[in-house]
Amino acid sequence: MSDFTLTKFCPGCGYSIILMMLNKVLVKMGLQSRAVLGLDIGCSLLALNSLPIDTFQTHHGRVTPVMVGYKRARKDVVCLGLTGDGGAYAIGIQVLLHSAKRDEPVTIIVVNNSLYAMTGGQTAPTTLKGQKTHTHPLGHTEEVFFGPELLKEVVCKDAFLARTAVNDPTNLMLYLEKAIIAQQTDHFSLLEILSFCPTNWKTTGQATLDYLENLKKEFKVGEIF
Repeated sequence: MSDFTLTKFCPGCGYSIILMMLNKVLVKMGLQSRAVLGLDIGCSLLALNSLPIDTFQTHHGRVTPVMVGYKRARKDVVCLGLTGDGGAYAIGIQVLLHSAKRDEPVTIIVVNNSLYAMTGGQTAPTTLKGQKTHTHPLGHTEEVFFGPELLKEVVCKDAFLARTAVNDPTNLMLYLEKAIIAQQTDHFSLLEILSFCPTNWKTTGQATLDYLENLKKEFKVGEIF
């Protein structure tokens, strides 16, 4: 593939930032030739062929067990799973929870934009209470779901759980590196990344940045101990 690939994501989407930072970390750690990236169905699937590493599609909500299986077969490979908040915390929560409990040495990257983005902006587990979506036009009525905090209750002490945001590239790269190091020492890791979705948020410019800052008030960023 060429050195530059045109992005398939919507204008302003945070996925491109995440992929760029991930590639920088893999280059820094000298792991490009040993890394493999599994993609969930959804916006994450648009990352296919975006990075110069082996990448493939999985079924919706099943990126975690696919990467677990890949890691068991190829222990020398750095196994990365990229999924949205819906794929991770709705249809994928069972396999994610038990993989974390078993301390499977994989790294799961969860992109949290507070809704189902590719299918038009429906309510997701991470939708804020009161947030308006196509499926909750009057505002979501349930409390928000905190994925890493739930996993904290079942993971071992050496697993790595953290949350950051696409507008904090320094911490984004730091946490990606720590997540991969946890995998290399045979432990589970998950990094949730709060991300832009101006298409479904119906925001432009500063309003998009403000929306993300509002998410950061609800979702605590940092390592989850």
